[in-house]
Amino acid sequence: MIAGLTLRPMRRRAAIPAAGLAAGLLLTLSAPPASADPGATSQPCDIPVTHRIAQVQGPGSASPLAGQTVRVEGVVTGDFQRTDQLGGFFIQDPQPDADPATSEGLFVLSTKEVAAGDRVLVSGRAAEYNGLTELAPVSAVDVCGTGTITPTSYELPRADGVTFEPQENMLLTFPERLTATEHYQLGRYGEVTVSSQGRLFQPTDGHGSTQAANDQRRLLIDDGSNRQNPADVPYTSPQALRLGDTVSGLTGVLHYGFNTYRLQPTLPVTFTRANPRPAAPDPVGGNVRVASFNTLNWFTTLGSRGASTAQERDRQLAKLVSALSGLDADVVGLMEVENNGDAAIGELVAALNAKTGAGTYAWVGHPNPGTDAIHVAMIYKAKKVRPIGAAKSSAEPVFERPPLAQTFMRGPVSEPFTVIVNHFKSKGCGDATGADADQGDGQGCWNARRSTQAAAVVKLAKTVVNPVVLGDLNSYTNEEPIRVLEDGGLVGQTERFVPLPRRYSYVFDGQAGELDHVLAGRHLSHLVSGASIWHINSDEPLILDYNTEYNPPTLYSPDAYRSSDHDPVVVGLRVPGLL
Repeated sequence: MIAGLTLRPMRRRAAIPAAGLAAGLLLTLSAPPASADPGATSQPCDIPVTHRIAQVQGPGSASPLAGQTVRVEGVVTGDFQRTDQLGGFFIQDPQPDADPATSEGLFVLSTKEVAAGDRVLVSGRAAEYNGLTELAPVSAVDVCGTGTITPTSYELPRADGVTFEPQENMLLTFPERLTATEHYQLGRYGEVTVSSQGRLFQPTDGHGSTQAANDQRRLLIDDGSNRQNPADVPYTSPQALRLGDTVSGLTGVLHYGFNTYRLQPTLPVTFTRANPRPAAPDPVGGNVRVASFNTLNWFTTLGSRGASTAQERDRQLAKLVSALSGLDADVVGLMEVENNGDAAIGELVAALNAKTGAGTYAWVGHPNPGTDAIHVAMIYKAKKVRPIGAAKSSAEPVFERPPLAQTFMRGPVSEPFTVIVNHFKSKGCGDATGADADQGDGQGCWNARRSTQAAAVVKLAKTVVNPVVLGDLNSYTNEEPIRVLEDGGLVGQTERFVPLPRRYSYVFDGQAGELDHVLAGRHLSHLVSGASIWHINSDEPLILDYNTEYNPPTLYSPDAYRSSDHDPVVVGLRVPGLL
């Protein structure tokens, strides 16, 4: 599954990173102070201020002076005036007041030319624009000298009950190391979310996280604009940012827009490659490799869920083949394959064999593919394992995409094992009601249905020999459907072999978690030699995928990275031969 894109309404502002600011000590005047008597001179810089910036901001979330005309003084901390930027600039009072609840910064919606470090006097109306305190419209911007502002040091996480409001529009620096934890909107809006204390994990995935604690650890980095789909995407050269990469000394002005606080950088942002691309899955041992992989809507029919054009289909196919050949598994359970008979799975296997050798892979026919647009599928190395008996499924009406089960042996004769491929109901709410509605427990919608599907899979697993249950279960590790499978005698394998910080296969809303699972029956579990989650997709930016609309063509590569939105999972089995 993939989260839907969110459209952002345009204001009279747009894109591109901000101009820099020289950090310094305190205010340095290069012009005389303003006169206290507005009638003593006609010089603009002699017109006195009416309020301090802190008075305009006030101690609450909205300005107590909203709608009033004010004149304030400050030093320009960030210049975002171009038409492809925010259409204004930020100022800050170099002499803070004694109230920590009041911010010392303001946004000025004006294209009157200024530069970072200018001391300015600004006349305009105090206003609230979608939660942002600003001056708009502005009647006068007078440059009256120069000054410097020392960025305020700020460390995450925020304390309980503390918001960013007291720092709105102020120049901040984050000295600690922060970790990239979300870049879903990187290509569309130039946004990246970072977090303290490492990346964020889903609260129901068993990492000890809570939603409140996650929210206190995160910070959104913007690009100083509201422009969509910029031609030059930040943090993609010389290599694309991966989640898990880090940045220190982040400095910029704390802005508010589109219902969240966001940092507009005033100094270059340089990420360190702390999470390099894995060339191959970690070794799993054994003599048989079994894997799970969500293909992200592999369709041969154009203009439906997958590719829109033949070019996109070819680009998608090239990436899928690179991923599957790199996975090098003997049996692979596939999700989100078009439910059009053998057409989609046949074309995928043909392309895979063109790379790995004629006849390397074959596919298992699904006896009950269901009526959904997608279904689960299974491929296998014909010279390494052989199917035993006919494929099975479940007739339980609870499935949108019924499971596919096939028993195999290694070589001529061995202990048999059965792979059961699944794709449970997604968390999207749609028309969910009653027990399937969101219960507010973090498990999302349709959790009752997924639990019932899990119970049906347990029932199916008891009819086969040595079951391996795998697939996109749309359930995180500590959620009820996984407990149903475990209570039915199945053992999670990534929990045994994958270190906790690496145990994730999907990222949603900046929080990583494991939606893709491999569980084995208790006997077969003793024969599992290892497990690995190959992080080729969830850490990679969406903009690297096969789509041609909006994605700069130079970013595409026919490799495994961002071949899907889910990471594949692979386990090794020590399947004994029988004499």
